Amino acid sequence: MSGQGWQLVGAPNARDLGGLVGAEGRRVRVGQLVRTPALGRLTDEDLPVLAKLGPACVVDLRDGTEIAVAPQDRLAGEPRVVRLPVHDPEHPVFTYVSAVLLGHDLDAYAELARQGTAEAMAAIYRWFVTGESARVGFVAAARLATRPENLPLVYHCSAGKDRTGWLTVILLTALGVDEAAIRADYLRNNELTESLRAVIVEAMRRRNPELDVEAVLPVLEVRAEYLDAGYAEVRRVHGSFDAYLRDGLGLTDADLGALRAQLLE
Repeated sequence: MSGQGWQLVGAPNARDLGGLVGAEGRRVRVGQLVRTPALGRLTDEDLPVLAKLGPACVVDLRDGTEIAVAPQDRLAGEPRVVRLPVHDPEHPVFTYVSAVLLGHDLDAYAELARQGTAEAMAAIYRWFVTGESARVGFVAAARLATRPENLPLVYHCSAGKDRTGWLTVILLTALGVDEAAIRADYLRNNELTESLRAVIVEAMRRRNPELDVEAVLPVLEVRAEYLDAGYAEVRRVHGSFDAYLRDGLGLTDADLGALRAQLLE
Protein backbone atom coordinates (compact mmCIF):
# COMPACT_ATOMS: atom_id res chain seq x y z
CA MET A 1 0.00 0.00 0.00
CA SER A 2 1.53 3.24 -1.10
CA GLY A 3 2.48 5.83 1.45
CA GLN A 4 2.53 3.58 4.50
CA GLY A 5 4.69 0.73 5.66
CA TRP A 6 1.90 -1.74 6.38
CA GLN A 7 -1.15 -3.35 4.86
CA LEU A 8 -3.94 -5.64 6.02
CA VAL A 9 -4.63 -8.49 3.59
CA GLY A 10 -8.16 -8.95 4.95
CA ALA A 11 -8.86 -5.22 4.84
CA PRO A 12 -7.25 -4.03 1.60
CA ASN A 13 -8.63 -0.47 1.79
CA ALA A 14 -7.38 0.12 5.35
CA ARG A 15 -5.16 3.19 5.49
CA ASP A 16 -3.51 5.67 7.78
CA LEU A 17 -4.57 9.29 7.22
CA GLY A 18 -1.23 10.50 8.56
CA GLY A 19 0.89 12.72 6.36
CA LEU A 20 -1.94 14.72 4.76
CA VAL A 21 -1.37 18.47 5.02
CA GLY A 22 -3.82 20.25 7.32
CA ALA A 23 -4.22 23.69 8.86
CA GLU A 24 -1.19 26.03 8.82
CA GLY A 25 0.76 23.48 6.78
CA ARG A 26 0.81 21.05 9.73
CA ARG A 27 0.52 17.40 8.74
CA VAL A 28 -1.88 14.88 10.19
CA ARG A 29 0.08 12.75 12.67
CA VAL A 30 1.03 9.33 11.39
CA GLY A 31 -0.52 6.31 13.12
CA GLN A 32 -3.31 8.19 14.91
CA LEU A 33 -6.31 8.01 12.53
CA VAL A 34 -6.80 4.74 10.65
CA ARG A 35 -9.83 4.04 8.45
CA THR A 36 -10.70 0.41 7.69
CA PRO A 37 -13.53 -1.85 6.58
CA ALA A 38 -15.05 -4.23 9.15
CA LEU A 39 -12.26 -6.32 10.68
CA GLY A 40 -13.91 -9.74 10.63
CA ARG A 41 -11.95 -10.88 7.57
CA LEU A 42 -8.48 -10.12 8.94
CA THR A 43 -6.04 -13.00 8.47
CA ASP A 44 -3.82 -14.45 11.19
CA GLU A 45 -0.94 -12.58 9.53
CA ASP A 46 -2.87 -9.32 9.82
CA LEU A 47 -3.18 -9.46 13.60
CA PRO A 48 0.47 -8.60 14.42
CA VAL A 49 0.21 -5.68 11.97
CA LEU A 50 -2.88 -4.42 13.76
CA ALA A 51 -1.16 -4.96 17.11
CA LYS A 52 1.72 -2.77 15.97
CA LEU A 53 -0.75 -0.02 15.03
CA GLY A 54 -1.96 -0.38 18.62
CA PRO A 55 -5.49 1.06 18.42
CA ALA A 56 -6.68 2.46 21.74
CA CYS A 57 -10.24 2.77 20.43
CA VAL A 58 -12.16 1.10 17.61
CA VAL A 59 -15.32 2.82 16.38
CA ASP A 60 -17.87 0.60 14.63
CA LEU A 61 -20.43 2.54 12.57
CA ARG A 62 -22.53 -0.52 11.72
CA ASP A 63 -26.00 -1.24 13.01
CA GLY A 64 -26.54 -4.26 15.27
CA THR A 65 -28.34 -6.08 12.45
CA GLU A 66 -25.23 -5.76 10.26
CA ILE A 67 -22.89 -6.86 13.04
CA ALA A 68 -25.04 -9.92 13.82
CA VAL A 69 -24.66 -11.46 10.36
CA ALA A 70 -20.98 -10.58 9.79
CA PRO A 71 -17.87 -12.36 11.04
CA GLN A 72 -16.81 -10.91 14.40
CA ASP A 73 -14.16 -8.18 14.27
CA ARG A 74 -10.70 -9.59 14.91
CA LEU A 75 -8.85 -7.20 17.20
CA ALA A 76 -5.36 -7.04 18.64
CA GLY A 77 -4.77 -5.95 22.21
CA GLU A 78 -7.74 -4.71 24.20
CA PRO A 79 -8.94 -1.53 22.50
CA ARG A 80 -12.05 0.21 23.71
CA VAL A 81 -14.81 -0.66 21.21
CA VAL A 82 -17.46 2.00 20.67
CA ARG A 83 -20.53 1.26 18.57
CA LEU A 84 -22.04 4.32 16.91
CA PRO A 85 -24.61 2.96 14.45
CA VAL A 86 -25.10 5.19 11.44
CA HIS A 87 -27.97 3.34 9.83
CA ASP A 88 -31.38 4.11 8.43
CA PRO A 89 -33.77 1.20 7.84
CA GLU A 90 -35.53 3.42 5.31
CA HIS A 91 -32.45 3.19 3.07
CA PRO A 92 -32.33 -0.40 1.78
CA VAL A 93 -28.95 0.28 0.19
CA PHE A 94 -27.29 -0.26 3.61
CA THR A 95 -28.77 -3.74 3.81
CA TYR A 96 -27.90 -4.30 0.15
CA VAL A 97 -24.23 -3.43 0.64
CA SER A 98 -24.01 -5.76 3.64
CA ALA A 99 -25.77 -8.53 1.71
CA VAL A 100 -23.41 -8.15 -1.26
CA LEU A 101 -20.34 -8.25 0.99
CA LEU A 102 -21.58 -11.33 2.84
CA GLY A 103 -22.74 -13.19 -0.27
CA HIS A 104 -26.41 -13.32 0.69
CA ASP A 105 -29.31 -13.85 -1.69
CA LEU A 106 -29.94 -10.60 -3.53
CA ASP A 107 -33.33 -11.30 -5.11
CA ALA A 108 -34.97 -9.00 -2.58
CA TYR A 109 -32.97 -6.06 -3.92
CA ALA A 110 -34.19 -6.28 -7.52
CA GLU A 111 -36.37 -3.22 -6.94
CA LEU A 112 -33.43 -1.22 -5.64
CA ALA A 113 -31.44 -2.17 -8.73
CA ARG A 114 -34.37 -1.17 -10.92
CA GLN A 115 -34.53 2.28 -9.31
CA GLY A 116 -30.84 2.74 -9.92
CA THR A 117 -28.27 1.94 -7.27
CA ALA A 118 -26.07 4.91 -8.20
CA GLU A 119 -28.92 7.29 -7.33
CA ALA A 120 -29.63 5.28 -4.16
CA MET A 121 -25.98 5.76 -3.16
CA ALA A 122 -26.14 9.51 -3.80
CA ALA A 123 -29.29 9.63 -1.65
CA ILE A 124 -27.37 7.94 1.18
CA TYR A 125 -24.70 10.63 1.08
CA ARG A 126 -27.37 13.32 1.31
CA TRP A 127 -28.81 11.44 4.28
CA PHE A 128 -25.35 11.41 5.91
CA VAL A 129 -25.75 15.20 6.24
CA THR A 130 -29.34 15.31 7.51
CA GLY A 131 -30.12 11.92 9.06
CA GLU A 132 -30.42 11.85 12.84
CA SER A 133 -28.37 8.70 13.51
CA ALA A 134 -25.77 9.99 11.04
CA ARG A 135 -25.46 13.31 12.87
CA VAL A 136 -25.28 11.64 16.29
CA GLY A 137 -22.81 8.94 15.23
CA PHE A 138 -20.47 11.18 13.27
CA VAL A 139 -20.21 13.88 15.93
CA ALA A 140 -19.63 11.29 18.66
CA ALA A 141 -16.84 9.71 16.60
CA ALA A 142 -15.24 13.11 15.97
CA ARG A 143 -15.35 13.91 19.68
CA LEU A 144 -13.66 10.59 20.51
CA ALA A 145 -10.77 11.72 18.30
CA THR A 146 -10.29 14.85 20.42
CA ARG A 147 -9.20 12.79 23.45
CA PRO A 148 -5.65 11.40 23.72
CA GLU A 149 -6.79 8.24 25.52
CA ASN A 150 -8.69 7.20 22.35
CA LEU A 151 -5.68 7.50 20.05
CA PRO A 152 -4.72 5.74 17.88
CA LEU A 153 -8.34 5.62 16.67
CA VAL A 154 -9.48 2.99 14.16
CA TYR A 155 -12.94 3.43 12.64
CA HIS A 156 -14.97 1.36 10.21
CA CYS A 157 -18.38 0.43 8.83
CA SER A 158 -18.98 -2.65 6.64
CA ALA A 159 -17.07 -1.96 3.43
CA GLY A 160 -15.03 0.94 4.84
CA LYS A 161 -15.97 3.29 2.02
CA ASP A 162 -19.25 5.18 2.55
CA ARG A 163 -19.97 5.86 6.24
CA THR A 164 -16.24 5.52 6.91
CA GLY A 165 -15.62 7.76 3.90
CA TRP A 166 -17.95 10.52 5.07
CA LEU A 167 -16.56 10.43 8.63
CA THR A 168 -13.12 10.83 7.04
CA VAL A 169 -14.39 13.88 5.11
CA ILE A 170 -15.62 15.37 8.40
CA LEU A 171 -12.37 14.69 10.29
CA LEU A 172 -10.03 15.85 7.54
CA THR A 173 -12.05 19.00 6.83
CA ALA A 174 -12.05 19.82 10.54
CA LEU A 175 -8.26 19.37 10.48
CA GLY A 176 -7.93 21.83 7.60
CA VAL A 177 -7.02 19.33 4.87
CA ASP A 178 -8.01 20.70 1.48
CA GLU A 179 -10.87 19.25 -0.53
CA ALA A 180 -8.68 17.94 -3.37
CA ALA A 181 -6.62 15.82 -0.96
CA ILE A 182 -9.78 14.60 0.80
CA ARG A 183 -11.31 13.64 -2.54
CA ALA A 184 -8.14 11.79 -3.60
CA ASP A 185 -8.15 9.74 -0.38
CA TYR A 186 -11.86 8.96 -0.83
CA LEU A 187 -11.39 7.77 -4.43
CA ARG A 188 -8.39 5.58 -3.51
CA ASN A 189 -10.88 2.99 -2.32
CA ASN A 190 -11.52 1.76 -5.86
CA GLU A 191 -7.86 1.13 -6.66
CA LEU A 192 -7.29 -0.62 -3.31
CA THR A 193 -10.33 -2.92 -3.65
CA GLU A 194 -10.12 -3.71 -7.37
CA SER A 195 -9.26 -7.39 -6.95
CA LEU A 196 -11.79 -7.79 -4.11
CA ARG A 197 -14.56 -6.32 -6.31
CA ALA A 198 -13.70 -8.75 -9.09
CA VAL A 199 -13.95 -11.69 -6.68
CA ILE A 200 -17.32 -10.52 -5.34
CA VAL A 201 -18.79 -9.94 -8.81
CA GLU A 202 -17.54 -13.34 -10.03
CA ALA A 203 -19.06 -15.09 -7.00
CA MET A 204 -22.37 -13.31 -7.60
CA ARG A 205 -22.28 -14.27 -11.30
CA ARG A 206 -21.80 -17.92 -10.42
CA ARG A 207 -24.90 -17.83 -8.22
CA ASN A 208 -26.91 -15.76 -10.68
CA PRO A 209 -25.82 -15.97 -14.33
CA GLU A 210 -28.41 -13.28 -15.15
CA LEU A 211 -26.74 -10.83 -12.79
CA ASP A 212 -26.85 -7.21 -13.92
CA VAL A 213 -23.31 -6.18 -13.02
CA GLU A 214 -24.11 -2.55 -13.77
CA ALA A 215 -26.71 -2.60 -10.99
CA VAL A 216 -24.24 -4.06 -8.50
CA LEU A 217 -21.09 -2.04 -9.19
CA PRO A 218 -22.42 1.26 -7.77
CA VAL A 219 -22.58 -0.23 -4.27
CA LEU A 220 -19.14 -1.83 -4.53
CA GLU A 221 -17.40 1.37 -5.63
CA VAL A 222 -17.00 4.93 -4.48
CA ARG A 223 -17.77 7.58 -7.06
CA ALA A 224 -17.09 11.28 -7.23
CA GLU A 225 -20.82 11.85 -7.75
CA TYR A 226 -21.59 10.35 -4.31
CA LEU A 227 -19.16 12.70 -2.60
CA ASP A 228 -20.54 15.59 -4.67
CA ALA A 229 -24.06 14.73 -3.46
CA GLY A 230 -22.89 14.99 0.16
CA TYR A 231 -21.08 18.27 -0.41
CA ALA A 232 -24.09 19.69 -2.28
CA GLU A 233 -26.40 18.76 0.60
CA VAL A 234 -24.03 20.45 3.06
CA ARG A 235 -24.20 23.66 1.00
CA ARG A 236 -27.97 23.41 0.55
CA VAL A 237 -28.73 22.90 4.24
CA HIS A 238 -25.90 24.76 5.98
CA GLY A 239 -24.30 27.05 3.38
CA SER A 240 -20.73 25.89 4.09
CA PHE A 241 -18.86 22.92 5.50
CA ASP A 242 -17.73 24.99 8.46
CA ALA A 243 -21.36 25.75 9.31
CA TYR A 244 -22.17 22.03 8.96
CA LEU A 245 -19.39 21.14 11.41
CA ARG A 246 -20.61 23.71 13.91
CA ASP A 247 -24.38 23.88 13.45
CA GLY A 248 -25.18 20.55 11.83
CA LEU A 249 -22.90 18.38 13.95
CA GLY A 250 -22.55 20.67 16.96
CA LEU A 251 -18.75 20.68 17.10
CA THR A 252 -17.58 23.60 19.23
CA ASP A 253 -14.47 25.76 18.91
CA ALA A 254 -13.08 23.70 21.81
CA ASP A 255 -13.77 20.42 19.94
CA LEU A 256 -12.17 21.68 16.74
CA GLY A 257 -9.18 23.08 18.62
CA ALA A 258 -8.71 19.79 20.48
CA LEU A 259 -8.89 17.81 17.22
CA ARG A 260 -6.11 19.90 15.73
CA ALA A 261 -4.05 19.79 18.92
CA GLN A 262 -4.22 15.99 19.08
CA LEU A 263 -4.00 15.11 15.41
CA LEU A 264 -1.78 17.71 13.71
CA GLU A 265 2.00 17.70 14.06
